[in-house]
Amino acid sequence: MITLNHYLFLSALLFSIGTAGVFLRRNLITLLLSVEIMLNAVNLSFVAMGRFNGSVEGQIITFFVMTVAAAEAAVGLAIIIALFRHRETLSPDAFTSLKW
Repeated sequence: MITLNHYLFLSALLFSIGTAGVFLRRNLITLLLSVEIMLNAVNLSFVAMGRFNGSVEGQIITFFVMTVAAAEAAVGLAIIIALFRHRETLSPDAFTSLKW
């Protein structure tokens, strides 16, 4: 039987994969996807804790987090496209100054 610990372990594994992607990759799109993986790990924890407690609050919070993540992905991709059109690179090291 799958227990709460299994879900939390999977969530921690997903979060660590996302963290490794943020720290090790040198591409803006990969960084954005790694942040999305981390958000999904948190969502899994919310749903697992809600299921364990027998309530729906974890699922409700997950819907709100998914809504914010979708908006964040849309705005993030728009910013990445604008930066790519300006500098023609996706390396975060090229965007250290805030001046155009």
